[in-house]
Amino acid sequence: MTSLRIGFALTGSFCTFARVLRVIDTLVQQGHSVTPILSFHAGALDTRFGAAQEWRDKLHRLTGRPPIDSIVAAEPIGPKALFDVLAVAPCTGNTLAKLAHGITDTPVTMAVKSHLRGERPVVLAVSTNDGLSGSAANLGTLLVRKHCYFVPLRQDAPRAKPRSLVAEMELLPDAIEAALAGRQLQPLLLAPGDG
Repeated sequence: MTSLRIGFALTGSFCTFARVLRVIDTLVQQGHSVTPILSFHAGALDTRFGAAQEWRDKLHRLTGRPPIDSIVAAEPIGPKALFDVLAVAPCTGNTLAKLAHGITDTPVTMAVKSHLRGERPVVLAVSTNDGLSGSAANLGTLLVRKHCYFVPLRQDAPRAKPRSLVAEMELLPDAIEAALAGRQLQPLLLAPGDG
């Protein structure tokens, strides 16, 4: 894969942030230009998984760029064709719903809307506890949306959380490569994890 300009949007599935940062590091080590984008919650909430400022600092150090963290800053992404591909990882059920219904009220949803304006690929890495219940309809809507692609996903803990879905974050580079070729990385559904 040649060097890419990748927009990398994070939403509030905080338990996946450490894995996501490892993927960002891999992309940077492969020579890609990565620009972080943060939802309001991802950029501001301190959780049991870490303080918001710590995550912001780590992203800045990894990518060499400060995160885009406002709707105003995300709006030029499409008109200026800033990215070859835009990844949303993790993509929460809340963000899935907003994308499925055209709601643009966070930096991430604005980034996606703006990027799609130029008919460039968006790669979604789902992480939601209601993927097989409340978020299922939104997942289905986006599965058939033009220029939207998914990182292969699985039930992460079918016994403990029978409706939960999570993308295999390590497959994100492969999903990006497939999306740039106009195809969905397969298989989309992976065997369930333990739990």
